[in-house]
Amino acid sequence: MIVDAHLDLAYNELVYGRNLRQPLAKLRAQNPKPGPRGIPIVTIPELQKGGVGLVFGTLFVMPAAYKVTGLDGGETYHTAEQAHRQAMAQLDYYHRLADEDDTIRLVTDSASLDTVIASHEPGSAEPPLLGIVPLMEGADPIREPEEAELWHARGLRLIGLAWDDTRYAHGAWRSGEGLTGEGHRLLEVMAQFRFIADLTHMSERASLETLERYAGPVVATHSNVRDLVDGRPRHLSNQQISLLGERNGVIGIVLFNKFLKADYQTGNPNNMVTLNDVVAHIDHICQLLGDADHVGIGSDFDGGFGAADIPAEMNSAADLPLIAAKLHEKGYEEAHISKIMGENWVNLLRRAWA
Repeated sequence: MIVDAHLDLAYNELVYGRNLRQPLAKLRAQNPKPGPRGIPIVTIPELQKGGVGLVFGTLFVMPAAYKVTGLDGGETYHTAEQAHRQAMAQLDYYHRLADEDDTIRLVTDSASLDTVIASHEPGSAEPPLLGIVPLMEGADPIREPEEAELWHARGLRLIGLAWDDTRYAHGAWRSGEGLTGEGHRLLEVMAQFRFIADLTHMSERASLETLERYAGPVVATHSNVRDLVDGRPRHLSNQQISLLGERNGVIGIVLFNKFLKADYQTGNPNNMVTLNDVVAHIDHICQLLGDADHVGIGSDFDGGFGAADIPAEMNSAADLPLIAAKLHEKGYEEAHISKIMGENWVNLLRRAWA
């Protein structure tokens, strides 16, 4: 069973009008000209076709102050109230999916996780399920730190304090600053409810602050290796990787060519980047930490880029198993491949929810 720890499903359906319950070929036929997010990569049938059993579905809202290529044209927020409303609508979307589709489950505890995993076991009497774990990408929708309790009650399980600058983390990677006083308070409330803290998009300073202050589970759902992309601060330094490993965290590798190879620019021929580059990021983390227990997939498919900007061998989310084949080709043992393709994320959730 494959786990993908970062997909903007709700944003793509609610903001860009992509009906993710239809086959990918039909979605692409409806949008013959690539939109701001490029040629679609993900639909729910395509995930199921690829053997994906669990995804972390984001709540992502765009601050009005920032315009980022690939996200242009979507709804934005000026105030915490607007951010709250937009993100809550996305969480409602995940609840509706689970209510209306018998093959989808909202995964918020060990019991629902076990149900999804059991459906993928050989000989299961049930069809394979797709589980969705809600993840907030940028914490501005939480109007006050104490409101994290409300979000937890509604099923949110992971929080990334930064996307760009937020009221909680003037520590997005662009600015290099740290957490705010409200950010410190939010971490305290998060700890009470055993939220998983996502360090992705944080500056190194803010991430190190979080690792020092936050005793709960920590991850980087979609971050690559800084050493392999020409030192770009959007990605993780060896120090951050090492500290995440010490804290038993997991790092999800993004499958965006620009995040995989230093000299790739959006619009370049995608054959400049292959699955060998994906394996290079995975292998760097495994070699640095001395095991295969702390890395997985966090594709970020359709998160500001489309099919023209993913590794050459891939065309859609159904091609995620090709990563396993390439790891096998590179000499990884089957047990280690299983960890990287999904078990590490499952084990992280089990520890968080024990």
